[in-house]
Amino acid sequence: MKVHVLDADLQFPPVQAAGEHGLLAVGGDLSSARLLAAYEHGAFPWFMEEDPILWWAPSERAVLPVHELKVSKSMRNELNRRRYRITLDRNFESVVRGCQHAPRDGEGTWISEDIVTAYVELHQLGLAHSVEAWQGDELVGGLYGVSLGRMFFGESMFSKATNASKVAFVHLVRWLALRGFGPVDCQIINPHLESLGAKLWDREAFQTQLTHFLHAGPTLKGPWTPYESELNRRG
Repeated sequence: MKVHVLDADLQFPPVQAAGEHGLLAVGGDLSSARLLAAYEHGAFPWFMEEDPILWWAPSERAVLPVHELKVSKSMRNELNRRRYRITLDRNFESVVRGCQHAPRDGEGTWISEDIVTAYVELHQLGLAHSVEAWQGDELVGGLYGVSLGRMFFGESMFSKATNASKVAFVHLVRWLALRGFGPVDCQIINPHLESLGAKLWDREAFQTQLTHFLHAGPTLKGPWTPYESELNRRG
């Protein structure tokens, strides 16, 4: 397989050119323009700190259609307890750092300092967002991702208290449904996401939905903090 090496041009090869395991391209940079071009194209960065920048477009993509969110009985009980205060864009970098330092079964993190810097810059542009879960004044969980049009591209989540990240995620998905968003791009499937309703779509199905929802409405650019009342009303 020939791997496409990115240069100063922001163009990515067709996603169909990705290899068997989904590797689409190598190199380039983590500038905001490059990251946005990747998301619009159906690709995302994922690499360890010692690796070159790797861009992926898997043949099967983990997605969660917002109207197919699964909330188990135990999760409904958790939500009804309201032990976490859920906020939007109150402390973006701390959420990214929480994900960076989350335990990963002995594996290192792919959230390098360069990744932190890149996504903080996207946040400052009003295109990357965080959902926070608080106990009192302590940040105990959350998630972050990128939003363009009516797509939300989830990047990572962390939890330091029982179900904190799940509570934040459920609040977010319910609110995205209210706002007419398409499927949440979860990128890679795992049991945690699968329990909430995430499923695998083939690349063609994902690209079709991506194209549609990128143009289904204007990007909600800027801090999402003003939408907190809507978010919590849905929780």
